[in-house]
Amino acid sequence: MSFDELLKELQGAKTNEGMDDHVSLEALFNEAFMKRCSSFKSFEEFLQKGNFQATTQEDISNIPEELFDRHVDRETHFDNWKSMLDQANAEHAARKLP
Repeated sequence: MSFDELLKELQGAKTNEGMDDHVSLEALFNEAFMKRCSSFKSFEEFLQKGNFQATTQEDISNIPEELFDRHVDRETHFDNWKSMLDQANAEHAARKLP
């Protein structure tokens, strides 16, 4: 196998790696999580309260960080978006363990 072929194969593996680990916002911020950490039943309600329109994590990353952090701080038990996202990811990972 040539170096170029190996490089292409490794790049393909890296591209596919993220595909399997993609978790929807609904899965991360399920009803139990939202009820426990906010006054909302769903992540969608939480977004609507802040007048945000986002359906993907990419959409959320396009919201000005300071604005979204203030909304998270006001409407949840978290100080900012990163801490909320980190907690949701940790809980989701724990649910996947056998």
